[in-house]
Amino acid sequence: MMSQTKKLSIAFYWHMHQPVYQLTSNGDYIMPWVRLHAVKDYLDMALWAKKFEKLKLNFNFVPVLLDSILEYAEKDAHDIHSRLTITPKNKLNNEDKIFILNNFFDANYQTMILTNEEYHRLYQMVQAHGTANTDIFTNQEYADIMALFNLAWIDPSFKTSNKELKRLVKKGKNYTLEDRIEIIDIQRDIIRKIVPTLKRLSNKNKIEITTSPYYHPILPILLDYKNIRKNASIDDEIQNLKTENDAKVQTKMALDRVEELIGRRPRGIWPSEQCINAPTLEMLSDLGVEWSISDEGILASSIDFEFEHDFKGFLKEPYHLLKTYEYKTKKSDIKMIFRDSTIHNLISFEYPHHNPIATANDLYDRIKVMQSKILSSPDKDHLLTIALDGENCWENYFEDGSSFLKTLYTLITEDDTLETVLISDYIEQTKEHKLLPKIAAGSGFNRNFKLWIEEPVKDLAWTYLKRVRDDFSEFEKREPLNPNIELARKELFICEGSDWFWWYGEPNDSGRDNIFDFIFRTHLKNIYKYLDLDIPKYLDDPITDISPSKPSKYPKSLITPQINGKEITDEDDEWNNAGCIEIPDGPVLRESKLFEKIRFGNDEENFYLKFHLNKYLKDSEELSKRTYQMYIYLRKAGRKQALAPVRLINKTQNIPPISMEKFHNEIQIAVRKDSLQFLRLIKAISGDMWVLANTKSIESAYNEVLDLKIPFDSLDIKSGETLEFIFINANFGIKDFYIPNEMVLSVTRPALVLQK
Repeated sequence: MMSQTKKLSIAFYWHMHQPVYQLTSNGDYIMPWVRLHAVKDYLDMALWAKKFEKLKLNFNFVPVLLDSILEYAEKDAHDIHSRLTITPKNKLNNEDKIFILNNFFDANYQTMILTNEEYHRLYQMVQAHGTANTDIFTNQEYADIMALFNLAWIDPSFKTSNKELKRLVKKGKNYTLEDRIEIIDIQRDIIRKIVPTLKRLSNKNKIEITTSPYYHPILPILLDYKNIRKNASIDDEIQNLKTENDAKVQTKMALDRVEELIGRRPRGIWPSEQCINAPTLEMLSDLGVEWSISDEGILASSIDFEFEHDFKGFLKEPYHLLKTYEYKTKKSDIKMIFRDSTIHNLISFEYPHHNPIATANDLYDRIKVMQSKILSSPDKDHLLTIALDGENCWENYFEDGSSFLKTLYTLITEDDTLETVLISDYIEQTKEHKLLPKIAAGSGFNRNFKLWIEEPVKDLAWTYLKRVRDDFSEFEKREPLNPNIELARKELFICEGSDWFWWYGEPNDSGRDNIFDFIFRTHLKNIYKYLDLDIPKYLDDPITDISPSKPSKYPKSLITPQINGKEITDEDDEWNNAGCIEIPDGPVLRESKLFEKIRFGNDEENFYLKFHLNKYLKDSEELSKRTYQMYIYLRKAGRKQALAPVRLINKTQNIPPISMEKFHNEIQIAVRKDSLQFLRLIKAISGDMWVLANTKSIESAYNEVLDLKIPFDSLDIKSGETLEFIFINANFGIKDFYIPNEMVLSVTRPALVLQK
């Protein structure tokens, strides 16, 4: 007898957002990301709904992004990059050329630079000669860099469908001023189609458009700052931030603006960064919002049920995640959906590095496995929510993700047991909403708000905002009819956006943090300019200057530190002379690692390691239930005998070259929150084999950090010889990432000096 299959509904939900990149309302954009993502993502992602009869998609557009799109479409807005692109090559000065060399290769190396022979050649020249020597390029080559950069960011589908664009791509080099003007004009034509296409597809019920608060603020922080920021680290000044009304105004403005542009009032709200708490849901309900969304982790905390995953990321019990919920507010009920975190991470960070057909099939298989697990469910309706950033991951895919999406959408729409849905329609049609007894406060990132608050640089930014807001409030009381009040208020709302605080401090780094800081402080200054008030001197000082300096990648001197498992507190601590390597990870995948950085060094006798715990997991209940594994592979530089290969299982088919090399020793580390589970020293023997060595030679201490002291003798490293090593994060024995991923680190045991 064939088993029946229950239908599984799938909500694809793509979030589109960029902050304000203008310094003034009519000025050029400081960064080009609205324009570049517009020609690469915003139109292309929506057009997929036209290509499949059964496909329905959900999109979230932040209003400030829509405003910026319309600025480019209707008001001929420019950014610094587009201005330079249409500048005659003989008019480029030395400053312009330095800017081009530093900024016109801001593209994915594998998918956007390496794939173009001439663009890659120019890139290699920059890598070889640096960005200060502008004489190595001809004026024509500067013109070509700008043309190729702008072409690289246009979605491949437009390059094949537009004849002029196809010609420009084929040309490859020697671009004229007319060519570059045409490229920008074609980009603007693409941008002009975005809002009308969204409106048309929405009217045809092919897509649903939702929104977020106007300038993308973190609603729980604005609504309940004092309780959200539980552990004040500086003075009480910020604790009295009064922004509750701002949250409501920004949300209503967003609903009104999207209704104006699309013709339909959004029924759902994507809270910025999926940050949620009870006051947020109360406020949304007051505004007539029918539903909202957050992350799997928030659901787990809200229903006191921890989702368990196997080593491949499959949910052991997906029932609770595949349901819609209702939360009772003072005014009415508001519905909630929660995204699958694993799928979010796979699409965003893992799949781009592998074959797109294979990864699409992998995701389809995951969906089918999940579907098989609801056969025993007593309910009829089940919804899988696949919600993530709809713009930033695709440049990491070849062909901007087109093969992946085409394969995935084909597999799903051709499966009669699966259906894609518009979220509002699904919520309206299903009657099986589970009661949500409480809503946990947190975000889609580690269930807390620490990416935006409670870190010195972030706190300083909030302090600035609080002071400026107080000055604005006092002025408004004195002069409520001042004609510039609303202009100043807009600037204040801009400064409440999440992006400024996201990039300040640790752990995120845009590579342009100084620019984000400058934009933030400029908008704070604009408030005083509009109100004809003196600008406070402190706003001239870059906020990023208080960031702690990052340690050196290589040791500065020999060290003989104590092995005590304690964090570094003294500035003169020996560990500050050690080398240090940051453990790479995107913000969403941060919970997959226990350690955030590793210090290393040596003296005449020993090799030392200090593993700093991931501060975002120190207080996590989830962490206490997990075991984290780290592997260290070591070898003597130049020694050939008794080498063996890395023997961990690859998570995927993508195998970095470093993993093909061989090593003499392996150290296995398994750690839980409160204990070192095991520490093993393994040595290579002939025949690519590994055997257990004398682990007792390694001294360890695990408390605030993990300290290791490894005698050079135990690794057969003699005086004057160099030890090479890499780290591998490999939970469950499956390789996640290499640290570093393209090279080995090294230390040298000092040579003995014989005394006469």
